Amino acid sequence: MLPETTLADAALLLADLQSAGETLATAESCTGGLIAAALTAVPGSSATVLAGFVTYSNEAKASMLGVPPATIAAVGAVSEAVAHAMAEGARARSGAAIAVSCTGIAGPGGGSAEKPVGLVYIGAASASLTLVERHVFPGDRTAIRAATVAAAFALIRRLKTGV
Repeated sequence: MLPETTLADAALLLADLQSAGETLATAESCTGGLIAAALTAVPGSSATVLAGFVTYSNEAKASMLGVPPATIAAVGAVSEAVAHAMAEGARARSGAAIAVSCTGIAGPGGGSAEKPVGLVYIGAASASLTLVERHVFPGDRTAIRAATVAAAFALIRRLKTGV
């Protein structure tokens, strides 16, 4: 389901995290666990990956990650604020050094003029910094989800450099 390049990138990312003694958690919506799946496809990943939350519903985002229901009601689940809260909630609830999150519209339906199919917000949080990126990925559901995984790995690397 994921390109070999993404799986190779997962192995490199895990090696970087392990060498720094850092742990990771994931909080996923539109990818349905693909970020965690890519990471845990790597032998030895259990030394680094502490938890993976698949929070597809708004209720799960609130109960499992502590995303305020008022935030979801105000800006929608597919938003910068929700990706931010998901990343911080996953980090706090897992005890991981770093957490990554994603929320978006993978399609083929569900999009609108304001929030088109392919719109994804990816967040990454550490104890001192939280970053969120907005993307609009082209392609079908599979392509959008695969692009989200690759972009999540890139954002974790950005977070580690503090940029």
